Amino acid sequence: MAESVRWGILATGGIAAAFAADLVDLPEAEVVAVASRTEASAKAFAERFGIERAYGDWAALAEDTDIDVVYVATPHSAHRAAAGLCLEAGRNVLCEKAFTLNAREAQELVTLAQSRESFLMEAMWMYCNPLVRRLKELVEDGAIGEVRSVQADFGLAGPFPPTHRLRDPEQGGGALLDLGVYPVSFAHLLLGEPSDVAARAVLSEEGVDLQTGALLCYDSGALASVHCSIVGGTATSASVTGSTGRIDVPGGFFYPDRFVLHRDGRDPEEFVAAPSDGPRNSLKHEAREVMRALRAGERESPLVPLDGTLAVMRTLDAIRDRIGVRYPGEDAREAVTPV
Repeated sequence: MAESVRWGILATGGIAAAFAADLVDLPEAEVVAVASRTEASAKAFAERFGIERAYGDWAALAEDTDIDVVYVATPHSAHRAAAGLCLEAGRNVLCEKAFTLNAREAQELVTLAQSRESFLMEAMWMYCNPLVRRLKELVEDGAIGEVRSVQADFGLAGPFPPTHRLRDPEQGGGALLDLGVYPVSFAHLLLGEPSDVAARAVLSEEGVDLQTGALLCYDSGALASVHCSIVGGTATSASVTGSTGRIDVPGGFFYPDRFVLHRDGRDPEEFVAAPSDGPRNSLKHEAREVMRALRAGERESPLVPLDGTLAVMRTLDAIRDRIGVRYPGEDAREAVTPV
């Protein structure tokens, strides 16, 4: 691979703009093309970020052989179609989260990537954050003993009108897939896939979840309590409690600037992000990991492994099954998993 990794960006919304802005700041990255459903949107995005080629359809981007990797930033309801199109054409793909609408679609993308020998990664940038990685290392090294519980929340105050994408079933609306994927992924990072799931939710008139609480149960005896909301702004905090201590992430747990380690019989220890590792650089860590993996010839990232992505999607399916949320086009069995 050339010294500079050439990126294509599929979609032109807010997260696509944030990612493009971070890529522009990375000397080892080059954004060479962008695609949208309309040529006007693609051209406006290209002019904003100095991108050479703008396509008015996804297929043209997917067929562009000058691209090393495509960043898929559509709403998650379109991830299966958009990422699948790129993988079919032989492109490597970084796909936003929630990875897909459900575990079946996620498995289809993983199988397709493996058959094409292409790189595929979920854009769970939290997993690439140096401070989150340090937290995980401390837990794995036994700093707080055996993990007993995990708690995490993510809520936005809103209010969001019925026409907003967060309340649109056709776009996979609701708190769970848009926000709840973070607390669930945080729990998975530390405890893996649960053996049982209990959940309750408040649903909108459109049939999507306005707020959801779930209890994830593990064979070890550990529990994870996760909450998400689009009707109330939460602290976005997290904590991990073990048999001999606790780690608190006071806010913005998915892109923290600090956390505090409490160990029995010892003074609290604060871990602070380096200026170059702070929240404003969170997407850069993800981009760097993708480029590292591509240069190494890897088909997936050890920081965001595909088995983990599939496990999180199974857990999200199980939660949706418990709260009664099903999206258009899913059959009666779609959200039912062995969990």
